[in-house]
Amino acid sequence: MAIASPIWGVLGDRFGRKPMLIRSMLGGAITVGLIFFAQNPAELVVLRFLQGATSGTVAAATALVAAETPRSRVGWSLGLVNSGVALGGAFGPVIGGLAGSLFGLRLVFLGGGVLLLLSLIPVLVVVRESPMIPKLGPRVGTLGLVNEQPGLLRTLGALIGAQGLVSVCNSATQQLVVLRLLEMLSSGVSAVTGVGFGLAGIASSAAAVGYTQVTRRLGYVRTAAAAAGLAAVAIFLIGVSPWPALVVVAIGLNGLFSGVVIPATASMIGLETPREAQSTVFGFNASSIALGFFFGPLIGGTVAATSGVPAALFVIAALSLLLATLLATGAREPPR
Repeated sequence: MAIASPIWGVLGDRFGRKPMLIRSMLGGAITVGLIFFAQNPAELVVLRFLQGATSGTVAAATALVAAETPRSRVGWSLGLVNSGVALGGAFGPVIGGLAGSLFGLRLVFLGGGVLLLLSLIPVLVVVRESPMIPKLGPRVGTLGLVNEQPGLLRTLGALIGAQGLVSVCNSATQQLVVLRLLEMLSSGVSAVTGVGFGLAGIASSAAAVGYTQVTRRLGYVRTAAAAAGLAAVAIFLIGVSPWPALVVVAIGLNGLFSGVVIPATASMIGLETPREAQSTVFGFNASSIALGFFFGPLIGGTVAATSGVPAALFVIAALSLLLATLLATGAREPPR
C-alpha cells in the first residue's frame, strides 16, 4: 500500500476519483475473497501483498469527498468518513471473530470479499463526480501546483508526516495494550481487550463527527495539537495504571483524542490542497499511514522486548507529544 498509493493518486487526478474508489473496492473484494482458496502461507502472503497494492478504499474515498465537498463542509464530511472507518474498526473484529467461531476462518474472508463487492452497488448508483475539465496549455504537475502557493509544500509535508505519526502511535498502542493486560490479568484478557477496543472505536467515531464544534472556536491547528497532547497523556496512563479498569478507560480516551487528530489533519490537507492535486496528495498521505502501520508495531515490540511494556508505552507517549509539537509548529490554519 505504501508503494502503490501515490501511483493510484496520480491516476485519480488524471482520470477521476470515482474510478479509483471503484478500483480500490473491486481490488479489495477480489483479493480478500481469494484468501478463501489459499492453501499455504506463501499464497496467503502473496494475496495480502496484492490486497495492499490494489485496495486503499479509505484514501480513494477521502480524496473524492475532499474534492467534491464545499469548503465550508470539508471538515464535517471528512469527519463522517473517519467516523465510519472507526466504527468499522470497532465492530469488524467482533463480527469477524464470531463468524470465524461459527463458520470457520475461510468463510470469513469469502464473506468479507462478497460484502465489499456488494458495497460497490451504492457507489455505482448514488455517487456522482464532477466532470474532469482539462486545462488549456501545458499540464502542471502536482509539485508545480503546490509550489504556486508559498509555504504549502512545507505545510503538506508536516500534515502528511503527522498522519503517519498518528498511525505509528495507534498501531503500537493496540499491540502494547494487549501485552499490558496480559501482565495484569490471569484470565479474561480477550474480553477486557474487546471492551477497550470497542470503547475506543465508539469514542473515536463520535469525536470524528463532533470535532468541528471545537475547530470553529479554536481552529484546526490548535484543536489537533491539543488532542495529540491529550492522547500522549492517555497512552502514558496505560503504562502507569495499576488497575485494568483504568487501562480500559485510558484506551477509550486515546480513541477519543485520536478521533480528533486524524480527521482534523485530513481536513487541513483537503482544505490546503488544490482540487486538481487532491488524489495525488491523499495518495502520498495513504503511503505515510501505511508506513506508520509498519513502523509502529516494530518500535513498540522492540522496546517492549528490551525494556518492558510500560517503557514502550512511555516511548509511544513521547512520540504523541512529538506529534503535537509537529502540528503546532509545522501546520498552518487553512483558509475556509
